[in-house]
Amino acid sequence: MAKPYDPYAYIIRVEARIVGVEPAISRTLELPSTLNFAQFHEVLQAAFGWTDSHLHQFNVGGLLIGAPEAIEGGAYGPKVLEATDIQLKDLTFPCGDTASLTITYQYDFGDDWRHSLLLRRCQIEDEVKYPRCVAGERAGPPEDVGGYPGYAEFLEAWLDERHEEHKAVRRWAGKNFDPERFEPDATNKAIARAMRASRGDYQRRRS
Repeated sequence: MAKPYDPYAYIIRVEARIVGVEPAISRTLELPSTLNFAQFHEVLQAAFGWTDSHLHQFNVGGLLIGAPEAIEGGAYGPKVLEATDIQLKDLTFPCGDTASLTITYQYDFGDDWRHSLLLRRCQIEDEVKYPRCVAGERAGPPEDVGGYPGYAEFLEAWLDERHEEHKAVRRWAGKNFDPERFEPDATNKAIARAMRASRGDYQRRRS
């Protein structure tokens, strides 16, 4: 007997890249279409090694999605849509098998880390547990490093043993930090922990 038709029987593959950093810092994620944007935020935090220490928002065609209580400012500020109310399957994709949609994720309004997110619909694979990270390049920048210019200065000091700040930045970032390292197994474990902790909402709301 044929399975009943399910219009949402697909996953979303996301090519996520931090804008303005070269060589690229990127992650390729595969997410269930039922994931809401609060969970999407948690996946991105885990995938890039961020610590959710700052504000964030998604920009979808000019619509802002996030935690309204944290980022809406006054009666005349931009309206922020509640992230738990919107799922990935609610997005409207252009027609065509290879159609894609690009949205923006902004994390830390001070350092202003902008992530370009290229979304495509893909077939579900049997016996695969989603969400998952299937590829990546380089480690995410440390928190509070100062955005793109600060990270460039950080790397300059990190790589040059003769730099006057070399030892200081190595101590500050910690002995386990390596800007060139991406660990897929550790990343997927972090994503799984984030999903368990968030339980469909933001972890911070549950703490």
